[in-house]
Order: sequence, then C-alpha cells, then structure tokens
Amino acid sequence: MRRTVVQDPGTAESIALLTNHFEFAASTIGAIYKDRWQIELFFKALKQNLRVKTFVGTSENALYIQIWTALIAILLIKFMQFKAAIKWSLSNLVAFLRWNLFTYRNLWHWLDRPDDTPPLEPAPSQLAFPF
Repeated sequence: MRRTVVQDPGTAESIALLTNHFEFAASTIGAIYKDRWQIELFFKALKQNLRVKTFVGTSENALYIQIWTALIAILLIKFMQFKAAIKWSLSNLVAFLRWNLFTYRNLWHWLDRPDDTPPLEPAPSQLAFPF
C-alpha cells in the first residue's frame, strides 16, 4: 500500500489517501478519488430519491434495464430542476412530483408556481361519439 497526501484546492486542507497504484503521481491519485467521490454521491442521490434499494430481476439484462431506467429518470428530474424558476432541491422536487403524480397539471407551469391550485378537470382532448 502507498499513502499519498494531496491538498484540496477548495479548502486548502490535506487529505491522506491509501492506494496500491505506485506509478501514478499524487495529484493523479487525488483526481481519481475526487471523480470517484462524485460518482458515489450521484449513486447515493439516486438511491435516496428514486428508492432503488433492491433489484427486481436477477439476470444481467434486468439489472441493466433497472439501472438505465433510474439514470434516465434522474436525468429528467435534474433537467426539470435546472429549468425551474424556483431553486428546488432534488429531494424536494422528487417528493413533490411523487405527491402530484396523478394530478393533471402543466408540468412547466407547476415547476415555477407549485402553490397554485390544480384545475378541477382536464379539458377534453378527444371528441366523443354522437351515440
């Protein structure tokens, strides 16, 4: 094992890292661990907000489908968070979307004004047969 010490440029504090990579420089090891930590934070947010705790299937394909579905869902939610006029936290946005899942609303108007009352009944979008 090799112990490397790198300095965080944001806080200027030293961070000690243990690694088994002997050929990389300390700055490279620090960059690798920093990127890995971002991946860990991403999967933590994914598990907390989308409640991916166990996998439905056991085959490799079932795992890929569930992971890709969760990634697409979190990407769409992050896009909505980016486009909203209100600065939502990710967990609040997911909770409010879950609460309003079966409410008929214009999504983009709701993101900017979530306190407005929803319409009582959606306007008909299909013509009825004259029977």
